[in-house]
Amino acid sequence: MKFEFAKHKGIFITGTDTGVGKTLIAGAIAKILSEKGKKIGVFKPVATGCKKTKKGLINEDAQFLARCASGKLGLDLVNPVTFKAPASPFACEKAENKKADFKKIADAYKEICQNSDFVIVEGIGGVKVPITGRFNVLDLAKAFKLPVVIVARSKLGTINHTLLTIDAIRSAGLLLAGVVINGYDEKTIDYAEKSNAQLIAKLGKVKILAVVPFDDKTNMKKFIIGKKVLKNLKKVNWLKI
Repeated sequence: MKFEFAKHKGIFITGTDTGVGKTLIAGAIAKILSEKGKKIGVFKPVATGCKKTKKGLINEDAQFLARCASGKLGLDLVNPVTFKAPASPFACEKAENKKADFKKIADAYKEICQNSDFVIVEGIGGVKVPITGRFNVLDLAKAFKLPVVIVARSKLGTINHTLLTIDAIRSAGLLLAGVVINGYDEKTIDYAEKSNAQLIAKLGKVKILAVVPFDDKTNMKKFIIGKKVLKNLKKVNWLKI
């Protein structure tokens, strides 16, 4: 199965796992660039664990991304494919008797590109999460042909997860822009957390773009991003990755 989407300037954000903070980082980057006067398009092609509303299935991550961006694109464009169950898209396909519509994804992405200077595409889970039986997140990233940013945890175990993700991305022939280590807690930081960034950079031969601290002022449900998160990400020139 091969798909190609509209070519545009931007980044593809993936994670070493579910729950590592991809959406927070993607939203923060969108907010930073929007405040610089850039038209930023955000795109979450596929989402699961969506809430049923009168307007259809709504994903909270997609809502957060849309609020962080400068545009006024509807959620049907920001997140064209939605599933109710909190599982992989392939598992949802069987449970909900519907498949990911790649034409719908391509059409929505094309419209977002036409209305944006720069796009931020967020995957779902890690790179090996299956979207269909033959197509996973890594294949999705290949279709977009965007530089890839990995979001990784700061805790013990992140070296293994991050290096495996780096290997998968490079083996697919994709451009790896670098790694964002997210969520380290200055109050409880231990030796593993202190050394993870340096070791990942050395062993993975990869650039650590930012090390983002936990910020208790962040409240994604209220669309609030803490100053500590923004401060660390502002140091990166995202437009020239």
